[in-house]
Amino acid sequence: MGHVAKRLLLTHGVNPLVVEIDEEDNNDDNILVDLGKTVINKEKLPVMFIGGKLFGGLENLMAAHINGDLVPTLRQAGALWL
Repeated sequence: MGHVAKRLLLTHGVNPLVVEIDEEDNNDDNILVDLGKTVINKEKLPVMFIGGKLFGGLENLMAAHINGDLVPTLRQAGALWL
């Protein structure tokens, strides 16, 4: 489902940084720990960080898009210049 999140952000003119996590590789657990010391398990992926803060998963992203909160959030984080 990460492709859905990436496509949505690209349609808004945002060029997201994508970090691929291999579900089979336990070494990727270090990446998850390093992401702001936030507890994230692989079943909750994809997760989005906007402006360096955990925004949430795909459901949060889609909900923000539908209710009109996504663009203001991206602007506030400096990801959009419109």
